[in-house]
Amino acid sequence: MKIKTIKRFARMISLVLLAGSLSGCMYWVRAYQTYLQMDEFDRYFSVVSADDFTLQFKKPILYSKDFVSLSRLYASDDSVTPDGRRWRYWFRKIDANNNLIVPEISFYSDLNFNHEGKLTAWSFSSLFLKIAPPKFLEVSLRSIGGAEIDKEKQQLRANSELLTKISDQLPKKASVIAQLGEPLDITDEGEMEVYRYHFLLDTHHIEQGYEDRALNEIKIRFDKKTTELIGMSGRFAGLKVSIDYRNFLNAPNKEL
Repeated sequence: MKIKTIKRFARMISLVLLAGSLSGCMYWVRAYQTYLQMDEFDRYFSVVSADDFTLQFKKPILYSKDFVSLSRLYASDDSVTPDGRRWRYWFRKIDANNNLIVPEISFYSDLNFNHEGKLTAWSFSSLFLKIAPPKFLEVSLRSIGGAEIDKEKQQLRANSELLTKISDQLPKKASVIAQLGEPLDITDEGEMEVYRYHFLLDTHHIEQGYEDRALNEIKIRFDKKTTELIGMSGRFAGLKVSIDYRNFLNAPNKEL
């Protein structure tokens, strides 16, 4: 039996145990099934990158109701489309007193569903791509296929060693700040500077007890010597994201 097959079998056993412990929470099962699809990324997904970045689901599993169950948050806009529905989540920059920044600085994330209510596309607007460059965002998504599950933290830890490295220029601090504006604060962490921002999700309803999820903290890391963007972390509508872009660079470019 091949190693990959053994790993998949072990994960399926974990899924059965997880499903039993969750007492009928099928949205977790569907989320896990989508995670398993990442093992064969090109078979189940495609990427379109232009002004925005879109992850397309070729064989969708997740339902719209699953996102509400997982995040406990509702979209800013819910629109009917020829193919089904589109949910748009708006994130607007706020200051230390939770007031909206003027002029507005914002980005959005779209979820598109077919007539069956299944997720067919997930898009991120151009401003988000300033902190998550398209090529690095794609390669980080591909790395999920080899990720390990941290059951205690409920997070995926991607294995970048399983991927072919890429050669691409990382954005400079000046260009990122020109788009995002000044941060709430700057922390000195040795060879890095960490810029912290707050973005508030514009939503019509939040389930009781989950109000804190509307506040989205984003931390952006810059290399002091090169001033390059080297990583970002944040939470967007309940989805935790953390990417170290240096993990995906070819060795000759990884002198940070």
